[in-house]
Amino acid sequence: MTPTAFPARIHVLLARRAPVGVVIRRGPSKRVCTVLWDRTADAFRLGQWLHGRVYERRSDVSPDGTHLIYFAMDGHWDGEAGGSWTAISRVPYLKALTLLAKGDCWHGGGLFTGGGRYWLNDGCGHASIRESHEVVRDLKYQPDRHFGGECPGVYYARLLRDGWTLIRREAIGRWKAMSVFEKPAPGGWTLRKLAHEEVGAPPGKGCYWDEHELDGPGGRISCPDWEWAEVDGDRLAWAAAGKLFGGRPGEGGIAASAELHDFNGMEFEAIAAPY
Repeated sequence: MTPTAFPARIHVLLARRAPVGVVIRRGPSKRVCTVLWDRTADAFRLGQWLHGRVYERRSDVSPDGTHLIYFAMDGHWDGEAGGSWTAISRVPYLKALTLLAKGDCWHGGGLFTGGGRYWLNDGCGHASIRESHEVVRDLKYQPDRHFGGECPGVYYARLLRDGWTLIRREAIGRWKAMSVFEKPAPGGWTLRKLAHEEVGAPPGKGCYWDEHELDGPGGRISCPDWEWAEVDGDRLAWAAAGKLFGGRPGEGGIAASAELHDFNGMEFEAIAAPY
């Protein structure tokens, strides 16, 4: 039987003080790459590929768009990084300036707290392989709310930092929950994020996955195919079916939407970082 082919999975990190984004593109499941997004020109440039997994919900981009912190796993448990690691690199590459070996998939990753400072989602501990003077660990910061050590512990803290409001958390069943976030959007609309946490997720989705809704002058619009969405200045940006889109909300919904980039069909290639 031929395996079902799914579109590329897309998650985007937006710099808070620069018109820069980092697209984390996954597919097939053990291939992932980073792509630089120039949000002024809507131009895209490939960073690097990894034969493994980057946990996009435990990742962040620095406010000025120059550094990336991410948690990754390649399963090489006897390797230098112990099979999984937290790294800090220069955008849009994955080559580690700071490399912190983990050896399991509990905790890991982190957030930038400002400038060149970062919070490490340390949990059971990392082993330092090398550290860069370009960034400094922030030992004083702790997220205002605790959402566990895995993806929500970093992802939900990032959403709250970036202007989202947590409306409610729902326990839907055994090993199945949903957290609802909202953010004001242009044109009097509200962007709603339905963040799912479950074992036995629908085909083509991981145990953590999102869908979205718009609520505003035109009523409520369900956007179940939007796997990522964010307010980007005076427009909305969203990912669906392996593509990135942009558009401005009008009275009846999204007006003048455009496909910004198609990430399907990309194939692994070895790329050396220029540092």
